[in-house]
Amino acid sequence: MVDIREEQTQEAVAKRSDFIIKTDALNLYYGDFQALIDINMDMKQNKVTALIGPSGCGKSTFLRTINRMNDLIEGVRIEGSIKLRGDSIYDPKLDVAELRKNVGMVFQRPNPFPLSIYDNVAYGPRIHGIKNKKKLDEIVEQSLRYAVLWDEVKDRLNTSALGLSGGQQQRLVIARVLAVEPEVILMDEPASALDPISTSKLEELIIELKSKYSIVIVTHNMQQAARVSDDTGFFLNGRLVEFDQTDKIFTNPAKKETDDYISGRFG
Repeated sequence: MVDIREEQTQEAVAKRSDFIIKTDALNLYYGDFQALIDINMDMKQNKVTALIGPSGCGKSTFLRTINRMNDLIEGVRIEGSIKLRGDSIYDPKLDVAELRKNVGMVFQRPNPFPLSIYDNVAYGPRIHGIKNKKKLDEIVEQSLRYAVLWDEVKDRLNTSALGLSGGQQQRLVIARVLAVEPEVILMDEPASALDPISTSKLEELIIELKSKYSIVIVTHNMQQAARVSDDTGFFLNGRLVEFDQTDKIFTNPAKKETDDYISGRFG
């Protein structure tokens, strides 16, 4: 099996520039319905990429292609290519479990396991073979610190994660993703179920995390996209209408459809 974290030659790395994810002529079908149409997008390393657009436009479907979550849906067919650091994620020799370790996912609603706070974070490392208690302790503390949750939970690590607030649960889920040392974090409307204060904390966390990770976030909240992202892609009817730096998308979009959506004329 191919290890997608395998070291590459300096020459190969130099050729890959600063793009972590590249899609080329990506098409996705649910049976006879085409949900994604000819998507070409290059996402930069250690940046936040926001995906915006009206409901049903394909942005969440696109997000799930990046770690092959759509493989789990019957009748899905994919054409074109997606590359992570230059390697095809559809290589038949690729270890899909390793891919999903390297490309973590945070969903709309917090989904902590019905376990202790500690065991939620330690779950992934244990699955991947780490059994040493001291090492697990280090991973749990570091992951909770990165998720800006350690100071709030360090005295109750053995209590149920289900007792945390919604915002704390979402940060715990992020800590659980970080514990397996991904390269990319996918977030599908991670603040949609949170109150304004928790949303603000989550946005601050996203901005902090990009120094270590590449983040792709789907959001219906355009103000949120403007606050946290470096680049933004606007999806409409399964197509990527426009992809550019966030400042340009929101202040001087190149496409009329983008301008109409940003200004609230539809969507």
